[in-house]
Amino acid sequence: MRFFHVYGRALGLLGHDLRLATLLCFMNLMIASIQFLEPIFFGQVIEIFPTVSQMASGVIPPQMFPLLTVWASLSAVGIGLSFASSFIAERIAHRNRLKAMSLYHNHVLTLPLPFHQATHSGHLMRTMMAATDALLFSWLAFFRDQLASTLSIAVLMPLTLLLNWQLALCLVALMVVFTVITAAVIYQTEAGQRRAEDYNLKMAGTAQDAIANIAVVQSFTSVAQERRLLANMARAVMAYQFPVLKCWAVVNMLSRSAATLTVLGILVCGTWLYAHGQARVADIVSFMGFATLLIGHLQSTVQFISALFLRQPVIRDYFEILDTDSSVPEAKLAKPLIGRQYSVVFDHVSFAYPVGRTVLSNVSFEAKAGSSIALVGHTGAGKTTAMSLLQRHWDPTGGRILINGEDLRHVSLASVRKHIGTVFQDSMLFNRSVADNLRIANPDASMADIERVCRMAEAHEFIVHMPRGYDTVLGERGTTLSGGQKQRLAIARALLKDPPILILDEATSALDAATETRVGRALSAVMEGRTTFIIAHRLSTIRSADEILVFYEGTMAERGSFDELVGQGGRFAALVQAQLPVELHPLPSREDQRIQAAVTTT
Repeated sequence: MRFFHVYGRALGLLGHDLRLATLLCFMNLMIASIQFLEPIFFGQVIEIFPTVSQMASGVIPPQMFPLLTVWASLSAVGIGLSFASSFIAERIAHRNRLKAMSLYHNHVLTLPLPFHQATHSGHLMRTMMAATDALLFSWLAFFRDQLASTLSIAVLMPLTLLLNWQLALCLVALMVVFTVITAAVIYQTEAGQRRAEDYNLKMAGTAQDAIANIAVVQSFTSVAQERRLLANMARAVMAYQFPVLKCWAVVNMLSRSAATLTVLGILVCGTWLYAHGQARVADIVSFMGFATLLIGHLQSTVQFISALFLRQPVIRDYFEILDTDSSVPEAKLAKPLIGRQYSVVFDHVSFAYPVGRTVLSNVSFEAKAGSSIALVGHTGAGKTTAMSLLQRHWDPTGGRILINGEDLRHVSLASVRKHIGTVFQDSMLFNRSVADNLRIANPDASMADIERVCRMAEAHEFIVHMPRGYDTVLGERGTTLSGGQKQRLAIARALLKDPPILILDEATSALDAATETRVGRALSAVMEGRTTFIIAHRLSTIRSADEILVFYEGTMAERGSFDELVGQGGRFAALVQAQLPVELHPLPSREDQRIQAAVTTT
């Protein structure tokens, strides 16, 4: 049932093309009917042959002309219908493959970050490519070839029973054998094929990991280790795949044996019936044609079902991903954010992952419109999680987050993310040109706008010295750039978006001191009038923040300005003490050192 369910959904993807599919069904029914008539014509022609000996030499019996004329005409119609149906099937299959790929791609792009963090990108890519190729095969092979075969079988079986039920029983027996064997093999091998496909997905993910981290692989001389890992997975694939292939090979052998026995059965049964006057030569010849036609269709059908069976797991993965719901569903009446000034309120916000400990507990604070809020604390304290909730990658498990008094859950996702710009610690650049990477934030940006934000982010100078300037392709994940260069491009990208709410997640962590000072001045100018959140471990970058929130084990332990928190002597002061001892306890001047030495001597 799972097999038919998967391919039923595959047909459902055709959408409006199902009307064309209905036309294909009619055309293939006509083709099947013509194929059924051909053995009958052949039998009738053979029946006429004995009369040839009674006619003058070289004279063709007159009753043969109508038969040959009708036969040739129907064959010509069948050829035309076959060409037309193949052409339509090709168009349907290729067009809907692209639609299926686009549907999958668009859906995956809308799934929240937690889904992507839990699902390997290699798995997602292999599923998209392999599943859409499998769908193309299933549509194309079915509508171009197998639909006619299926309808021929459906037409052949009832009509042969009407012509001669004794000979038709041989064909019925052949059908039963084919059906039973195929169903049994599908049932027995489905689990093995599923496991084989699981290992195929793991192989794709492992190979992508190694290629994406090629610098690490080569640096640690682990090429041989990666090769062994992939080889072990390949052996696991073969361990599950070969028994499946063996079973289908047995199906093929048994099918051919059954076909041979059916032909022999028709000959023996036909001879006995002819001897007893219950069948004509034309009947026997026609049934031999029916048998040959049916055997060809059944063998083709078995091969088609075998191919579908081998492709079923990856198509099932495709539908499982399409069925994945977002962890942050959008309200039906979600409204957009309006305006340019936004305040943000965390109202007793708590959060725990579906499987895991509580990450935030009862966090409350307000960021007034245009203010700058710094979030500090040890790794895992909850800073990044709080900002993920603000961007609605997750929804709070307790409390609520408000923007200008509107609960985020009542605001459209697109609107929330349109009004928030983020500079990530990992710059995450595309394998595209510099300009195209920046236009991710604003597709309509002019080159003047791009150059302006790059100058603000201290990136223009190194860009113009690249081989093709702003048209230089950066390589996968920006591998041609240094860490500082990537981070400056990330800052420029956020500036080009011009968002009213800005999140700086370790935005200057990869910059040297001199560049950090220059970029810091640019960011200070950009932060004017924007509600800004700064996540930082380097405390020197948050001195000018309006308020600092100190996170500790998911709670907000302290809050205040830089000087107020240092004066309290609490957790923040300890962080400052560890990072900026010189600023808290400046080294004495040379004069102070001389006086101190004199006092000590005295």
